[in-house]
Amino acid sequence: MAGLKPNYYQDRVALNVLANSVENAEACYKAAEGHVVLGVLTKNYPTDEAAIADMKLYQQAIDNAVSVGLGAGDPNQSSMVTRVAAAIQPQHVNQVFTGVGASRTALGQGDTVINGLVSPTGHVGTVNIATGPLSSQQAAAEVPVATAIALLKDMGGTSIKYFPMKGLAHEAEFRAVAEACADNDFDLEPTGGISLDNFEEILQIAVAAGVRRIIPHVYSSIIDKATGDTRPEDVAKLYEIVKKVLANA
Repeated sequence: MAGLKPNYYQDRVALNVLANSVENAEACYKAAEGHVVLGVLTKNYPTDEAAIADMKLYQQAIDNAVSVGLGAGDPNQSSMVTRVAAAIQPQHVNQVFTGVGASRTALGQGDTVINGLVSPTGHVGTVNIATGPLSSQQAAAEVPVATAIALLKDMGGTSIKYFPMKGLAHEAEFRAVAEACADNDFDLEPTGGISLDNFEEILQIAVAAGVRRIIPHVYSSIIDKATGDTRPEDVAKLYEIVKKVLANA
């Protein structure tokens, strides 16, 4: 089995894109020269067993660069993500805020990246942590970004998944989140509405803030609508942008 940590470019950035099949995952993995984790969504499987069997095929094809996904941040997938991740030991796990502790405990090791989903609030310097199956149905729980980071660390989390960003719609808030991650030695995963058009600016903000490691999620904008495949040529373009931004950092 390959390593449990993503293969960050210059120990700083790894892409996160969706895989529509093992073949699609392999093509995208090659396009990013391995500096990527490929999202496979638990929501697409009827049972744990089906997800585990399929994800093991992905693991073998892409050196374990699997990102166990929820499916559009669906909090109802939180428990399934924990169970599947425990069985396959991937490099990356997506979780709602309240699912982080369960996933870390189930994994039984500290290497796999586990993000915790927090959302923009409309207020610079705070995030909404009420993203779990029950809490997402209640009023938002706005807390200072640094507090959210400390809570995630308490639970064994690796990074903030900041979603839904809607591209640069929450730019001022995103800058504050990036600064807090840098100040508190925590990783950042910008997610939602990221495209080839705004990717460079979003990555640049996080890099300039001094965030230790960044895993930008680029999903629907680079998916071929006809086939459902993530376009490897677009992954290659994103990877070139990563190299360019870090070269100028």
